[in-house]
Amino acid sequence: MEERFEVEAGEVDEMKWVYDSSVDHKGKVPLRASTGSWKASLFIIAIEFSERLSYFGIATSLVLYLTKVIHKDLETAAKNVNYWSGVTTLMPLFGGFLADAYLGRYSTVLASCIVYLMGLVLLTLSWFLPGLRPCDTSMCTEPRKIHEVVFFLAIYLISVGTGGHKPSLESFGADQFDDDHAIERRQKMSFFNWWNCGLCSGLVLGVTVIVYLQERVNWGVADIILTGVMAFSLLIFIIGRPFYRYRAPTGSPLTPMLQVLVAAINKRKLPYPSNPAVQLYEVPKSKSNNAKILCHTNKLKFLDKAAIVENGENLADKPNPWKLTTVTKNVAVADCYEGKSDDGDVKAGIMA
Repeated sequence: MEERFEVEAGEVDEMKWVYDSSVDHKGKVPLRASTGSWKASLFIIAIEFSERLSYFGIATSLVLYLTKVIHKDLETAAKNVNYWSGVTTLMPLFGGFLADAYLGRYSTVLASCIVYLMGLVLLTLSWFLPGLRPCDTSMCTEPRKIHEVVFFLAIYLISVGTGGHKPSLESFGADQFDDDHAIERRQKMSFFNWWNCGLCSGLVLGVTVIVYLQERVNWGVADIILTGVMAFSLLIFIIGRPFYRYRAPTGSPLTPMLQVLVAAINKRKLPYPSNPAVQLYEVPKSKSNNAKILCHTNKLKFLDKAAIVENGENLADKPNPWKLTTVTKNVAVADCYEGKSDDGDVKAGIMA
């Protein structure tokens, strides 16, 4: 009878609190009723909408701006656009690394939004400030050099901002849903549908309405709209801070991958266990600090040898991670090699 009461109490406790290694804005275990789920993810979708609106509103007409306003020849304009696109494509590699290893997803998104907004403000000022305008008259063959410098500085600030958005924002949205909770797991599937809806809405409006304003009214009006939308969505994102669930940065993601490889190579001559799901090493749930535990799979089985416990290894103390790794870490590394992602769960599990 006492055991039944303890089980029921545990189930009630897990329904009230979220035990998936996330914390609330005060660093405590999140209360399920007041954090995460839709009450948090809608703020995140708003940021994605504004970022895609701004990016495609600028990128779609960038060649036209360089040729009509800055008076570059078509070949030079195309090269400048390719350079900018290349930098924008590479920046998420650095942004994702900083988010996972040091800053955390929320801080990375917040910093990226601020940098993005700085770029949009600078872009707007380069059109309206008398000292930064392309020309003093409506007709000129060569714009001011200061306008060209400020314009390129602005669009590369936007590129840096995009580098923080792309790898962090969607994963941060996925962090708001608990995979161990049946209702939130279904909501998470719907979240990605609405996420893509917000993304596509921003894209469509960017390549239609914003481009129309750029061509039929003037570039400055379009810049004001993009700046206003980004500033408003940034305010919304900050207002949602008490409702988010956060995951702490866990250091470089490359280190655990190397640890699994080194341990697996060192134990390559050991016989494969007959019952790997039971015989391989794993941290008990009671000692995992609520970190997500991944189940054993048959993918890249040679990595399993990193979790084989040799004679003489003392499990009472914390094992050397370069000699013995957990099943969770092995599975996470296998998923990374196969190019799969579980929307943040693998990244959380790899550090367990």
